[in-house]
Amino acid sequence: MKPPRTKPPRVRSLRTAAGALAATGALLLSAACSGGPGTRAGGPEAAAPSATGSPAASPAATAAPPPASRGGAPALRGSYVALGDSYTSGPRIPPQHGTPEGCERSGRNYPALVARALRVPAADFRDVSCSGAVIADLASPQGVPGGANPAQFSALSPRTALVTVGIGGNDVGFIQVLTRCVQAGVMRGLGLGGGSAAPCRDSYTPAGLGLLQRRIDTAGRDLEAALGEVRRRAPHARVLVLGYPELVPASGAGTACSSLMGLAPGDVAFLHDHERRLDAALRRAAGAAGARYVDTRTPSRGRDACSPAAVRWIEPLSPASAAAPVHPNARGERGMADAVLRSLGAPDGPG
Repeated sequence: MKPPRTKPPRVRSLRTAAGALAATGALLLSAACSGGPGTRAGGPEAAAPSATGSPAASPAATAAPPPASRGGAPALRGSYVALGDSYTSGPRIPPQHGTPEGCERSGRNYPALVARALRVPAADFRDVSCSGAVIADLASPQGVPGGANPAQFSALSPRTALVTVGIGGNDVGFIQVLTRCVQAGVMRGLGLGGGSAAPCRDSYTPAGLGLLQRRIDTAGRDLEAALGEVRRRAPHARVLVLGYPELVPASGAGTACSSLMGLAPGDVAFLHDHERRLDAALRRAAGAAGARYVDTRTPSRGRDACSPAAVRWIEPLSPASAAAPVHPNARGERGMADAVLRSLGAPDGPG
């Protein structure tokens, strides 16, 4: 399923409420199929490699994108394998390439930019990220439109020198939470949801909030175990775990998050905190497994989906740039690539 390209209707009256809710639900749930911070079986995310994993299908074998950092970084000795979901694969960012098509891999996603900056030969670059991937898909084939993406671990070998891992959002049901919050915000705007500034947060019982936290904790444990398998298969590799960039700011950001994301002011903070806790779990998992955590949250501040189109890294419900709803655009993928390169000691900051 592909995120729809039409904009959701603007809510003007009670008569249009059902249509607006259906449209926002369609946008978010189909974006979930593409993979944002956590979907599929209950989360927002997705994206991956060629079914065969052949070098010819990798972004490095297509028209080369510009370097992510102007100063570059020392050339990598060995292969580079990129594992992850849609925040890694870059759905709808042209050029899309590789098989199966349902992985929605972009030749301008952060793995492609990192590979170019490190001067990785096409034969040594394996981008096996896939839209909608959950942590279990690292070890098992993932069915997507157009075929099946092989287990992402299959790209690893003792020759692997660098591994980047960007996954976990789809395991925690983030898109479902976001959908619920958008619907609550629309109802509040129609005067149907009561006077709460955070109707979505308030709709969760203590048990429901506890379930959200348990999903995050479970994703952290599962990632830690998966990183152990990465180490077993690629014992000489540097392993980097990427957190998710900010989807929404820490507060309501005036009317921007209401108009662009349909969120009530208090629910902006609620979603921000939910994503922050997911990133914290990913950081803990990386540390426990001896991997390096790459913070993309800090450099993305002020560049969230509620920010002006000229600076944002993440597109809102109706994208202004070529990208899936609530997913990184080309600017966001470049920012994530720069964060990886800084972590590897590249001399420059964001390019």
